[in-house]
Amino acid sequence: MNFDLSAKTPAVSHPKQQETEMRVLVITSVPAEKDAVLRGLHGNSRFNVLVAGVGPAAAAASTATALATAKYGLVVNAGIGGGFANRAEVGSLVVANEIVAADLGAETPEGFCSLDELGFGSTRIPVDASLVTQVTEALHAAGLPVTTGPVLTVSTVTGTAATSFERASRVPGATAEAMEGYGVATAAHNHGVPILEIRAISNLVGPRDRAAWRIEEALNILESASSVLLEVLL
Repeated sequence: MNFDLSAKTPAVSHPKQQETEMRVLVITSVPAEKDAVLRGLHGNSRFNVLVAGVGPAAAAASTATALATAKYGLVVNAGIGGGFANRAEVGSLVVANEIVAADLGAETPEGFCSLDELGFGSTRIPVDASLVTQVTEALHAAGLPVTTGPVLTVSTVTGTAATSFERASRVPGATAEAMEGYGVATAAHNHGVPILEIRAISNLVGPRDRAAWRIEEALNILESASSVLLEVLL
């Protein structure tokens, strides 16, 4: 059964009529990601694709503004990101089953203390399991390499092996790292709208080696994944 995002909203030019339409808000961080998603969606009018900016604050603000001005049945954060070694290889896709703010907390002499441990809130936002399964199975069926797992949201991208190990140890099963998911998910959660995060892996999390990044390949697979969403989100 496909994820049903149908919503009845008044047509602007015909206030007496009702228009039934699945509406999906897709949040990207930079124009190159938006362009890849748009190519995959083939201009389908059910999807509104926005560039929110880089980082959780910009992503949350842009998502909240969009959700306050129109009705959507789903929010998708789509873009490229880093994959943790032996969890998500370069050129593959990750569908988040949990979105985690990995560096939101406090530094202590004993190590990092998360917001949860401080008692000030939660750094983890779950994703609907049936939606994750449905999207992941559809991507598999399309022949695309995909895995699921927690996707970490960070304000400072990992640049050392030590930080990569520390973050992966704190979040068992950590699969990918990006900079917007938690912000997007927080805004969606506050508006009562389901959230999905999809990442195309352009590099491994760890020491920064720009020569090894495969951004174009990641954007191409992001485009392919966006085409699959057309079949899934009916």
